Amino acid sequence: MAAMAAILLAAYFIRGITGFGSGLISVPLLALFLPLKFVVPLILLLDFTASIVIGGFNFKRVKWDEVGILIPFGIVGVVLGTSLLVNLPPEPMLIALAGFVFVFAIRNVLNIHGEKPASRGWAIPASLTGGTVGALFGTGGPPYIIYLSHRIRDKSDLRATFSALFFTEGLTRIISFLVAGLLVTTKVWVVYFAALPLILGALYLGGRVHVGLTQVQMTRLVGVLLLVSSVSLLFKAMNV
Repeated sequence: MAAMAAILLAAYFIRGITGFGSGLISVPLLALFLPLKFVVPLILLLDFTASIVIGGFNFKRVKWDEVGILIPFGIVGVVLGTSLLVNLPPEPMLIALAGFVFVFAIRNVLNIHGEKPASRGWAIPASLTGGTVGALFGTGGPPYIIYLSHRIRDKSDLRATFSALFFTEGLTRIISFLVAGLLVTTKVWVVYFAALPLILGALYLGGRVHVGLTQVQMTRLVGVLLLVSSVSLLFKAMNV
């Protein structure tokens, strides 16, 4: 219980700062000593709550035009992932995605970027890739994050938009988990309500830190989380 509390506190502290990254941190660590069928539904519920909290408090800062273009192509990506690519070897796809994420992570860490935002046209490959990889492997976040972090310069707008996007994605997953019966176990809901005060406190503390970050620091922090993501993807490729 102490280990779980420490992991959740760290994960949602980061989520409070950046608007994403809680699942990236918590799922692999919790899965070391808890079954995935318990961990994934629990983090889904906690992430969904975090999206409501961050997005609700920053509703006016959400760039809905960016979210709107990602959602439909993301749905197409999910369809592609489940109907066309399900029989392809997963290892090369994960390794390629890990390399792609790594390059952009280094750009963020070193604060290397052009003066102009990325073209809106990149929303199509970003959301298609995110939807496809998310459907196949549950790791679709990095393409969305890379795209949005190269479209939105203001750190608070970026944080709020991440949360709005992942709210939509989380709602879709909650519906599918309910249909699959993964959210009807009492244990998941008991731990969810027990952990709620902890993650709300962590989100509050992360939000306070977010206010004090400069734009460059926020960019570099996103880069570090993308680096962690690329390593996680590579590890998953080696263990598929």
